Amino acid sequence: MEKLTVWFDGGCPLCRREIGLMRRLDRRGAIAFVDVSDGDSACPVDRDALLARFHARENGVMLSGAAAFAAMWRAIPLLRPIGLAARNHYVLAGLEWLYRRFLVLRPALQSLAGARSR
Repeated sequence: MEKLTVWFDGGCPLCRREIGLMRRLDRRGAIAFVDVSDGDSACPVDRDALLARFHARENGVMLSGAAAFAAMWRAIPLLRPIGLAARNHYVLAGLEWLYRRFLVLRPALQSLAGARSR
Protein backbone atom coordinates (compact mmCIF):
# COMPACT_ATOMS: atom_id res chain seq x y z
CA MET A 1 0.00 0.00 0.00
CA GLU A 2 1.31 3.43 -0.97
CA LYS A 3 1.97 5.90 1.83
CA LEU A 4 -0.63 8.63 2.15
CA THR A 5 0.75 12.13 1.54
CA VAL A 6 -0.84 15.13 3.24
CA TRP A 7 0.03 18.73 2.41
CA PHE A 8 -0.55 21.35 5.11
CA ASP A 9 0.08 25.02 5.86
CA GLY A 10 2.85 25.06 8.47
CA GLY A 11 2.48 28.83 8.72
CA CYS A 12 -1.01 28.42 10.16
CA PRO A 13 -1.10 27.89 13.95
CA LEU A 14 -4.40 26.02 13.69
CA CYS A 15 -3.01 23.69 11.01
CA ARG A 16 0.18 23.07 13.00
CA ARG A 17 -1.87 22.02 16.03
CA GLU A 18 -4.10 19.73 14.02
CA ILE A 19 -1.20 18.10 12.14
CA GLY A 20 0.67 17.72 15.43
CA LEU A 21 -2.26 15.73 16.78
CA MET A 22 -2.48 13.63 13.60
CA ARG A 23 1.27 12.90 13.78
CA ARG A 24 0.87 11.65 17.35
CA LEU A 25 -2.07 9.46 16.33
CA ASP A 26 -0.19 8.11 13.28
CA ARG A 27 1.91 5.66 15.28
CA ARG A 28 2.47 3.41 12.24
CA GLY A 29 3.99 6.23 10.19
CA ALA A 30 1.45 5.69 7.41
CA ILE A 31 1.26 9.38 6.51
CA ALA A 32 3.90 11.62 4.94
CA PHE A 33 3.19 15.19 6.07
CA VAL A 34 4.49 17.96 3.76
CA ASP A 35 4.62 21.58 4.93
CA VAL A 36 3.97 23.84 1.93
CA SER A 37 4.33 27.13 3.80
CA ASP A 38 8.06 27.46 3.20
CA GLY A 39 7.78 27.32 -0.59
CA ASP A 40 10.61 24.77 -0.84
CA SER A 41 8.46 21.65 -1.06
CA ALA A 42 7.35 20.16 -4.35
CA CYS A 43 3.66 20.88 -4.85
CA PRO A 44 1.60 18.60 -7.07
CA VAL A 45 -0.97 21.38 -7.59
CA ASP A 46 -0.84 25.15 -7.32
CA ARG A 47 0.69 26.16 -3.98
CA ASP A 48 -2.07 28.71 -3.31
CA ALA A 49 -4.67 25.98 -3.79
CA LEU A 50 -2.79 23.79 -1.31
CA LEU A 51 -2.81 26.60 1.23
CA ALA A 52 -6.51 27.37 0.70
CA ARG A 53 -7.86 23.81 1.12
CA PHE A 54 -6.63 20.62 2.72
CA HIS A 55 -5.10 18.19 0.18
CA ALA A 56 -3.93 14.59 0.30
CA ARG A 57 -2.84 11.94 -2.17
CA GLU A 58 -4.18 8.45 -1.52
CA ASN A 59 -3.09 5.62 -3.82
CA GLY A 60 -2.01 8.14 -6.46
CA VAL A 61 -5.31 10.07 -6.40
CA MET A 62 -5.31 13.75 -5.34
CA LEU A 63 -8.08 14.58 -2.88
CA SER A 64 -9.22 17.92 -1.52
CA GLY A 65 -11.37 19.12 1.36
CA ALA A 66 -13.40 16.56 3.28
CA ALA A 67 -12.24 13.74 0.99
CA ALA A 68 -8.62 14.52 1.95
CA PHE A 69 -9.50 14.54 5.65
CA ALA A 70 -11.33 11.22 5.24
CA ALA A 71 -8.25 9.68 3.59
CA MET A 72 -6.09 10.86 6.49
CA TRP A 73 -8.57 9.46 9.00
CA ARG A 74 -8.57 6.07 7.21
CA ALA A 75 -4.78 5.88 7.75
CA ILE A 76 -5.12 6.36 11.52
CA PRO A 77 -6.62 3.33 13.33
CA LEU A 78 -8.49 5.40 15.94
CA LEU A 79 -10.18 7.54 13.25
CA ARG A 80 -10.50 4.84 10.58
CA PRO A 81 -14.24 4.20 11.14
CA ILE A 82 -15.03 7.85 10.33
CA GLY A 83 -12.82 7.72 7.23
CA LEU A 84 -14.50 4.53 6.07
CA ALA A 85 -17.97 6.01 6.66
CA ALA A 86 -16.94 8.92 4.42
CA ARG A 87 -16.69 6.51 1.48
CA ASN A 88 -20.47 6.77 1.42
CA HIS A 89 -21.43 9.56 -0.99
CA TYR A 90 -23.98 11.09 1.41
CA VAL A 91 -21.62 11.06 4.39
CA LEU A 92 -18.84 12.64 2.31
CA ALA A 93 -21.24 15.29 0.97
CA GLY A 94 -22.24 16.15 4.54
CA LEU A 95 -18.62 16.38 5.64
CA GLU A 96 -17.79 18.58 2.64
CA TRP A 97 -20.70 20.87 3.55
CA LEU A 98 -19.32 21.15 7.09
CA TYR A 99 -15.79 21.70 5.76
CA ARG A 100 -16.94 24.60 3.58
CA ARG A 101 -18.59 26.21 6.61
CA PHE A 102 -15.37 25.68 8.56
CA LEU A 103 -13.40 27.53 5.87
CA VAL A 104 -15.52 30.62 6.53
CA LEU A 105 -14.62 30.45 10.25
CA ARG A 106 -11.00 29.46 9.65
CA PRO A 107 -9.46 32.98 9.69
CA ALA A 108 -10.96 33.72 13.11
CA LEU A 109 -9.89 30.32 14.44
CA GLN A 110 -6.36 30.86 13.07
CA SER A 111 -6.15 34.16 14.94
CA LEU A 112 -7.38 32.52 18.11
CA ALA A 113 -4.93 29.62 17.78
CA GLY A 114 -2.08 32.05 17.06
CA ALA A 115 -2.91 34.13 20.13
CA ARG A 116 -2.91 31.03 22.34
CA SER A 117 0.46 29.83 21.06
CA ARG A 118 2.24 33.04 22.05
